[in-house]
Amino acid sequence: MGQENMTDTQLKETDVAKAIQDVVDPEIGRSLGRLEMVKETRIGADGTVHVEIELPTPAYPHRERITQAIEKALRDAKLPPSSGLEVAYSSKVRGKNAGGTLGLTIGNIIAVGSGKGGVGKSTIAACLAYGLNHFGARVGLMDADVYGPSIPHLLGVANARPAALEHKKPDGETFTRIEPVVAGGVKTISMGFFIDPNQAVVWRGPLLHRAIIQFLKDTDWGQLDYLVIDLPPGTGDVALTLSQSVGLAGAVVVCTPQQVALLDAVKAISMYRQVKIPILGMVENMSGDIFGRGGARRKAAELGVPFLGEVPIEADIRIKGDEGKTAALFADESPARPHLLHVCEQTAIQVAKQILETPSMPTLEIL
Repeated sequence: MGQENMTDTQLKETDVAKAIQDVVDPEIGRSLGRLEMVKETRIGADGTVHVEIELPTPAYPHRERITQAIEKALRDAKLPPSSGLEVAYSSKVRGKNAGGTLGLTIGNIIAVGSGKGGVGKSTIAACLAYGLNHFGARVGLMDADVYGPSIPHLLGVANARPAALEHKKPDGETFTRIEPVVAGGVKTISMGFFIDPNQAVVWRGPLLHRAIIQFLKDTDWGQLDYLVIDLPPGTGDVALTLSQSVGLAGAVVVCTPQQVALLDAVKAISMYRQVKIPILGMVENMSGDIFGRGGARRKAAELGVPFLGEVPIEADIRIKGDEGKTAALFADESPARPHLLHVCEQTAIQVAKQILETPSMPTLEIL
């Protein structure tokens, strides 16, 4: 149908839709149309413009900026809605076919690592899992720090023992899956569930590799939007095993502000780059008077990697972790809550960028 035969309303809807499709997403930096985020554009009988935007993560920060950008685009195109603008938001996590070769249905796998121990890496991994779950995502947390598994304690499930359940294939063949422990809505698995708390794990690389693959492949994760993996500190075998076994969305590097910690964080980033793991960004943990502030932000800028935020050296974080109540850090009254939510939002955006900025890469939409 030629433009001359279109009604005024149809023509206006066409122009409005084009103006909205061309709006640049303020977080990802590409047009909403190219990112396939515009799900509906229509004009109501009263002249109200209705738009539905599908965000790539429920942890999208400051979505009101998209509304403001749409308003500006309509004004610039001289298409102001006669009765206002209504923008509705939904979300659907898009991800790599992470672990598809292992039979997993996981949208994105996020590794959390550090160059050295003692920087609060496991605490940040647990908070990242709880934070993404807080936003409404389906989240799992895998403790790959086999030599020092602290996730069960941080989640308050140190005495849990996962069950091993038998399942049947259509042909009648049986197989066994480990049922992950669910803590505060997050599915988790850890070596800490299978050994005595005082028992040391003394393993060489092959045994470590086998345990990591078993945790991934033999755990009944179900459908997840995100699987957060707490890596051992340093630059060891686990990152190499993961890079060869699953499609990681990327790595979050945790460090404290002082120079001695940053030196090791730089080595961790170098290692991830060598094994082709994308760097999602750096988190400055324990930021404050004791260790200083801003070291990780400056180092991230120097290395050309995103800075995901700083988490203050806050007593409540230590107390809740010691009590196994890490999930309580996201309660409204928690002083750590805004800092942790910011880190989660920025991490989720960097994961989305890895997917949306690589349109040729096969993706798995987790419904």
